[in-house]
Amino acid sequence: MDSLAQRMPYVTAFPRALGTGMVISTPRPVNAEARDRMATFIATYERTLSRFRTDSLVAEIGRAEHGGGFDFPDWAEPLFGLYDALFEATSGAIDPCIGEDLIRLGYDASLSFTVDPGSAEHLGALRGRPTWGGDVERHGTTLITRRPINLDFGACGKGHLVDLLAAPLAADSAEFVIDAGGDLLIRSAEPIAIALEDPDDATRAVGVAHIAGGAFCASAPSRRHWEVAVNERTHLKIHHLLNAIDGLPVQQTEATWVYVPGPPDGQAVGTPAGHPTALADGLATALFTTGPEALSRTFPFACATLDAGRHATISSGFPGRFL
Repeated sequence: MDSLAQRMPYVTAFPRALGTGMVISTPRPVNAEARDRMATFIATYERTLSRFRTDSLVAEIGRAEHGGGFDFPDWAEPLFGLYDALFEATSGAIDPCIGEDLIRLGYDASLSFTVDPGSAEHLGALRGRPTWGGDVERHGTTLITRRPINLDFGACGKGHLVDLLAAPLAADSAEFVIDAGGDLLIRSAEPIAIALEDPDDATRAVGVAHIAGGAFCASAPSRRHWEVAVNERTHLKIHHLLNAIDGLPVQQTEATWVYVPGPPDGQAVGTPAGHPTALADGLATALFTTGPEALSRTFPFACATLDAGRHATISSGFPGRFL
């Protein structure tokens, strides 16, 4: 079997996209005009949804002392709809209002990784933090708030951007792979081997998957974590995968991998029903808070997980195995 580099030798890279970078592999070059359009849209996406930019619409919502009405582009509606569904399916454990908890725990715009004093009294919906279901009123792509709310769309946002970029790309290329920091969307005539990274050692793999079509996303705290000194003897490990109900980092799960098939025939990637990467991205996070059985009642997917005791589980239909 030929390698990806042999079959899709042309690479279009956006090194700073969403903080992790994005690489698109294709069998023939992406022309300069198409690349410029993608770069422009990435900038627009970040200027709209990034909580790490002071000029974004999301940052404006966080500064609005008395709230207000905020109009988002039409392309944001499927993203908001996915968060509606995840919020309900996880009973509020996945919630974009978790941005406030992340800021309090040090994962802020300046990446200070310094926990705010007294943050334990304010973390999570249980302690009065705003919630997507109770404090954000949505009318299509208009969000209405009544106080400052710090939103974070990181659970699904990167995958959503991949799907939006894939729509025009698919019209020009029958095969491509988009890799956004490990969130993958694949259209390939032959399966592509993907290593399941060991969350304890990035140089090793705990398994392998083979994907020819669809989205494949992974999540683990190993790449974004920090420690806080409680006292001279005790250090608290913190990472960005929180349960929005109590606002605390989930400790029972080490890594998740999710596969979502591509959209049905005739349904283009990037249309409202065709966002497999956004869904896989969101579910890879949701599996830290909610079991696959509960999530499968709402969403079509296959998954594998590794818990804190290094116990591996794999669902039916998952296109891979553990080593």
